[in-house]
Amino acid sequence: MKLILAVLVLVLVIETQAQWYRYPGQAIGGAKDMWRAYQDMRQANWKNSDKYFHARGNYDAASRGPGGRWAAKVISNARETLPGMGNTGRGRADSEADQAANRWGRNGGDPNRYRPKGLPNKY
Repeated sequence: MKLILAVLVLVLVIETQAQWYRYPGQAIGGAKDMWRAYQDMRQANWKNSDKYFHARGNYDAASRGPGGRWAAKVISNARETLPGMGNTGRGRADSEADQAANRWGRNGGDPNRYRPKGLPNKY
């Protein structure tokens, strides 16, 4: 009985650790999700839609798994902290609101919370 239990625990531990190979693919897919949300935001050119696209990009990326979640976090933080990427002089409060939308989406929150009225259903 102890042997069966030990083998079962060993198999579960190995199987859990064996998922490492999915991480890079999830990260690449998550980066693509973030890029798609950015492109959609540019294409939509809709007033007050910034937070929605932040939340949606993070939500889509994080839904891929831990690798996608990591990619979303890295990209979101880089965009808000590196000069010339996202910090366009809108102020600290706006940057913090963007980060709140990023976290909301990354943690599985519905991006539609930030959806502005009238934004076409295409997005």
